[in-house]
Amino acid sequence: MTANKAKAVAKTLLEIGAVSLSPDQPFTWSSGLKTPIYCDNRLIMSQPQARDLIEDSLVDLIQSHHPDVEVIAGTATAGIPHAAFIADRLNLPMIYVRSSKKGHGKQNAIEGSFHKGQKVVMVEDLISTGGSVIQAAHKVSQAGGQILGVVAIFTYGLASGQEAFNQVDYPLHTLTDYPSLVDYAVQNHDFKSQERTLKAWYQDPEAWSDRAKQAN
Repeated sequence: MTANKAKAVAKTLLEIGAVSLSPDQPFTWSSGLKTPIYCDNRLIMSQPQARDLIEDSLVDLIQSHHPDVEVIAGTATAGIPHAAFIADRLNLPMIYVRSSKKGHGKQNAIEGSFHKGQKVVMVEDLISTGGSVIQAAHKVSQAGGQILGVVAIFTYGLASGQEAFNQVDYPLHTLTDYPSLVDYAVQNHDFKSQERTLKAWYQDPEAWSDRAKQAN
C-alpha cells in the first residue's frame, strides 16, 4: 500500500469510529495491557461508503501481490464478512476457518470447500500478535491448501506480531498501520500535544502500559 492509501484508510477508520485513540484514559486489552488505541473493524460492515473503500482496497492488495489466488479464506469471526465481500468482487470461492472445531455434526474446523493444492489468501481484519490468523492458515495448509499470504485491514505493527510472521512462510500485507494512523491523527485531529505518548506506546507497549497502570 502506498503512503497516501494507508492514510486514506486510517482517515476512514477514525471517522467511523472503528479506531479510537485515548492516551489519557487508556483502554485495557484482554491480555491486561494498557493501550491508547482500541480497534473495532466490525463497524465497517455497517458503513457502506467506508466498506466499499476497504473492500476495494483489499481487492487491490490481493491482485497486486497474489494475482493467482483461487480461494479467499476468512478467519472467524471478524475476517468472515471481509472475505465474503472480497470473494464476491473477485468471483472466487470462499471458506472460513473456525478457531476450534465444531462440537457436533461433522466437527468441521473449515467451513466451505476447496480442492487440495488450490492457492488461498487469508483475510483478517486486525493484526496484533498474528496468532489467530497464522493458526487458521496452518489449518488450511494441513487440509491441503497452498497459502499465498495474509491480507488485513490494520496492524499495530508490534514486534511480537512481526516476529510471528517472520517464523512462518506467510507474507503479510495490510492496508494501514499504527504509525500511519497516528501520523494522520496528529496532523488532522486534536492529538498534536499527545504525539509523543502515542508514539511511545508503539516503541514499547509493555513499558507504556506499566506507566499507565502506575498513574492510575
